[in-house]
Amino acid sequence: MSEKIGIAVVGTGDWGANLVRNFANLAGARLVALCDADPQRLARSAAQYPTARAYPDAAQVAGDPEVQAVVVSASAIGHHPIAKLMLEAGKDVYVEKPLTLEVAHAEELVRLAKTGNRILMVGHLLLYHPGVQYMKKMVKDGSLGDLLYIYCQRVNLGKVRKDENALWSFAPHDLSVILHLLDMEPLDVVARGSAFLQKGVEDVVFVDLRFPGGKLAHVHVSWLDPHKLRKFTVVGTQKMVVFDDMEASEKIKVYDKGVDRAGEIVSYGDALTVRNGDILIPKLSLQEPLKLECAHFVECVRDRKRPLTDGLDGLRVVKVLDAAQRSLKNGGAPVAIQPLPVEVA
Repeated sequence: MSEKIGIAVVGTGDWGANLVRNFANLAGARLVALCDADPQRLARSAAQYPTARAYPDAAQVAGDPEVQAVVVSASAIGHHPIAKLMLEAGKDVYVEKPLTLEVAHAEELVRLAKTGNRILMVGHLLLYHPGVQYMKKMVKDGSLGDLLYIYCQRVNLGKVRKDENALWSFAPHDLSVILHLLDMEPLDVVARGSAFLQKGVEDVVFVDLRFPGGKLAHVHVSWLDPHKLRKFTVVGTQKMVVFDDMEASEKIKVYDKGVDRAGEIVSYGDALTVRNGDILIPKLSLQEPLKLECAHFVECVRDRKRPLTDGLDGLRVVKVLDAAQRSLKNGGAPVAIQPLPVEVA
């Protein structure tokens, strides 16, 4: 086996091209093969990386003995069949978000990876972002106090999709961060939205999640909005933190703000005191999150270790997306989140 991990990328479109670039330039990886069903995209990628074999069919990738790990960045509908093919062929697999479009398919991939002792990783990119990692550190070390609620916005006046709504296109990013920060699954999900531009394809969606202990989260996603926002606000009992990915450098701001309770109270209103402290803007690494994510996959394949965003992480997000979609179709009725099956937990 080569010291460098042999990588193939299936799907070389807009985002796939970024993955190809990163894996081609990683010191621990070797770009062995490229695959795309679109002849023009495949020819363009092959011209840029002439040392990689060009395959029009994913089955050819599965049969290539030099390919140790496969990156699946085809359209979301192809994630399950391609990832399944690769896992059954004994390859380690990285799948772009969302892992699959159905809960049962995500569970199947997790089981296949588990029984075959294969690495299965999902492209939840924001979990590798230094800003999100800083927030997670604050949650873990107790700097925020008890975490109370999270809300986020991922909106833009941008590319209008036809084959997926704003929920499935945008919300995987936000849901992966929320589940990562809270480290628990929601009790239930409520979603409301509208399809203003195309019938049956919601371009704006609001999602509310209720967690054990009374914790709450709210997600707003849209491609029909005058602003371009990529923003998280996390509120704790001691401090509050805002992650704004549209900021060039000051991506994290920590607010020493809160409401303190007095010890002995006479009336409830008199017992609450608003506290306004300093604002901290920490210096963060400006490394490209995608490069960090790709390097992590190669490291996991080489060292046989569990990825930060493993198959279970992908399954949990798909479960919430599925529940939100069902709530959306039922006019915002709450949908309960069922526990993970024993065989995949």
